[in-house]
Amino acid sequence: TQYGLVFDAGSTHTALYIYQWPADKENGTGIVSQVETCTVSGPGISSYADNPSEAGASLKPCLDKAMKIIPAEQQRETPTYLGATAGMRLLREQNSTKAQQVFAEIAKAIGEYPVDFRGAQILTGNEEGSFGWITVNYLLETLVKFSFAEKWEHPRDTKVLGALDLGGASTQITFQPGVTIEDKNTSVVFRLYSTNYSLYTHSYLCYGQMQALKRLLAAFHQGSPSTQQISHPCYPKGYQENITMADLYDSPCVHAPSTPSPAQVLTVMGTGDPAACSIAVQELFNFSCGANRTCGFNGVYQPPVRGQFFAFAGFYYTFHFLNLTSQQSLSDVTATVWNFCKKNWTELVETFPQEKRHFLCTYCSRAIYILTLLLDGYKFNEHTWSSIHFSQQAANTDIGWTLGFMLNFTNMIPTEALEHVKGHQPSLWAGAVSFIVLAIV
Repeated sequence: TQYGLVFDAGSTHTALYIYQWPADKENGTGIVSQVETCTVSGPGISSYADNPSEAGASLKPCLDKAMKIIPAEQQRETPTYLGATAGMRLLREQNSTKAQQVFAEIAKAIGEYPVDFRGAQILTGNEEGSFGWITVNYLLETLVKFSFAEKWEHPRDTKVLGALDLGGASTQITFQPGVTIEDKNTSVVFRLYSTNYSLYTHSYLCYGQMQALKRLLAAFHQGSPSTQQISHPCYPKGYQENITMADLYDSPCVHAPSTPSPAQVLTVMGTGDPAACSIAVQELFNFSCGANRTCGFNGVYQPPVRGQFFAFAGFYYTFHFLNLTSQQSLSDVTATVWNFCKKNWTELVETFPQEKRHFLCTYCSRAIYILTLLLDGYKFNEHTWSSIHFSQQAANTDIGWTLGFMLNFTNMIPTEALEHVKGHQPSLWAGAVSFIVLAIV
């Protein structure tokens, strides 16, 4: 058995995944399984831009946990990666020097452990989307399965699934289209288990749910007649919070007004109006495609969605909270979201006393954002809605890009050669037999 470690450094938090696979591979791709996962305490690594040493220190408890799981004699051969996604993409846009300092401290911290550290890198949006696609299809056995004959086989006539990922700062869609992909920037080809897969994939930066909600709040602020009070139709009626201008406009996704006053405190007041919320969310997108072109949104080419899809990460967490992960019809989902959005703040706090307040006030806007993204953005409709499956795990393994990354990585690991018993040439055997016969005579 061999081991591998992958840190998923997202925009809001970091997690370590520990994988293992047998040394003898199947058709050039390892059979990888998840051994353990460890959530790093604290925010995403991009939050440590002004204190990079803390980014490295935050990873150590999870590395300590991994060292207790992986046998000591195999630790130095354990490939270890850190993949950062949209949070670090944004930091690199803002200040590439700070991004490099964060990575330098991370390399220094991981370098203190007896592992084969292969580096920290920022994944492209297309890599994040396509590795997530590999994870989904690997776990659901559309790429390979273990047969009754106790052999790994490529399943015949099995349709692969699409992947829908929603993070804090970006969102990805990846699937195998039924047409030729017109835009090569959205095309990726993988070879797994001796089979080629041609995929459509695209990542929309600044359309992850945290950044989208921040952009939404900024739009309400800039359209408000008051300089200090903001009416928010996506927040429940009776809810109120204060936010500084500095916190609202601290991201390159959010365009600041010409003269922001960083220290100014803004009061946000919920009005609980789902119809107004939906209209405001739609204004975050540009849905026009131009002549003779199919697209998702913002003019990005996208062929029509096809086949079954797994929606995970942010898609799952919000719909799980609203009990909407059981293949409900689109009309039932919409009605549930609308009813939730009409509840006032007192009702919500009484109904969900255990839920953290800063999450509870955002579920309405998150749900409406997800519906808008899936229906108007990715062009699902009432007929194709039933093809979306909201899930966090498959086969007791978390769905995300890290397992796909490890599977792709194992293509580069040479298969251990089987030990063969060495035989001698026939002439040597003939001479030896003749000698023994003569000696006996």
